[in-house]
Amino acid sequence: MAGHNKWSKVKRGKAITDGRRSKVFSNLSREITLAAKSGGGDPDGNARLRTLLLKAREANMPAENIDRAIKKGTGELPGIVYEEMTYEAYGPGGVAFVVQVTTDNKVRAAKDLRAIFSRHGGNLAASGAVMFQFLHAGQFLIAREATNEDALTELALEAGADDIITTADGYELRCGIHDFDRIAHALDDKKLRPASAELAYIPTTTVAAPAGHLAKDLAELHQSLDELDDVQHVFSNESE
Repeated sequence: MAGHNKWSKVKRGKAITDGRRSKVFSNLSREITLAAKSGGGDPDGNARLRTLLLKAREANMPAENIDRAIKKGTGELPGIVYEEMTYEAYGPGGVAFVVQVTTDNKVRAAKDLRAIFSRHGGNLAASGAVMFQFLHAGQFLIAREATNEDALTELALEAGADDIITTADGYELRCGIHDFDRIAHALDDKKLRPASAELAYIPTTTVAAPAGHLAKDLAELHQSLDELDDVQHVFSNESE
């Protein structure tokens, strides 16, 4: 179910509306800046940056925005100092959440998240209260038409991936977080462009999506998190 859920989100993300475009560009800019800061501004030697640049181009992010974000990360241009943090929470119906934020104000980010979860029938949780329900791993989604299972399995074994899951949409390749760069390079060498590539929190167990008013609360919670500037990624364990 986790793979199906992720593919659904990727499909929805392909069509970026004008109303969301500025949020998408803002998120990508922050991530590119942080990637360049931690791994350098050369995408050939920085797999995380290379993956983000692919996402930025697919989103039609202007080249000058990309260049500016990289230069802020490398220190060539002044910029806001961002911090990355991960919050654990519960939403309506006992759905578990892992929320990654990139912010220039930790106090504001925590306050905003607490208010959003409270407003929609949830709450922030203590560290470790939710995380045990997720696998932190590299996750690559590769469309079925891009390759075949035998070729991908051979590549994955050679590169050190942990698992390949086949779905109706394509292939989900998982690896240890420290193996992410190596797998990304291996896919790039074979000219395989993932539909999605990230260090994800993948639910190890799922809970049934709530019905009735709880379903409405859950949908509105997801929307509110999506609209919050500081939020970069949201992972949850409800099934579809």
